[in-house]
Amino acid sequence: MLEPRPLLLVDVVGLTPALLGENTPHINALLGRGRMACMQPVFPAVTTTVQSSMLTGLPPSGHGIVGNGWYFRDQAEVRFWLQPNALVQGEKVWEVLARELPGFRCSQLFWWYNIYADVGASITPRPHYPADGRKEFGLYSAPMACTRRSSSASAPSPSSTSGGRPRASAPAAG
Repeated sequence: MLEPRPLLLVDVVGLTPALLGENTPHINALLGRGRMACMQPVFPAVTTTVQSSMLTGLPPSGHGIVGNGWYFRDQAEVRFWLQPNALVQGEKVWEVLARELPGFRCSQLFWWYNIYADVGASITPRPHYPADGRKEFGLYSAPMACTRRSSSASAPSPSSTSGGRPRASAPAAG
């Protein structure tokens, strides 16, 4: 039986070994404790499609994520950046590891399709769109304590239009 060991997976889009050097000291330090694996991107090579392939081991035809947007025929509308984990079809790597390794734990930080993922802890950006059309920075987390801790320790996001601190986004009841 395999002995569980800590694993840190950092997804940095477009990062190759040739880009590492004096300007990447923190990444270099992480690599000093492990190794870097490069992934051949799937097509289309967009954020949600590639991350879904990485987390399931399936091509887009297997996990169903073929772009960053979804076309809803009944509403004739494209919606971008939907986030529920249930949109990704297929077994996720953490589900396999939890089944195979007793005591396995997983946290997901800032991955797409992170909302309602069956992991021990998760946190990810989730914008809020007030009725006046503004976009405000927000966070989703499970458990909610993750949002409270990160919100109290973080500075306002440069992408925040409200100039305020991140707001918590609670999971839906039910």
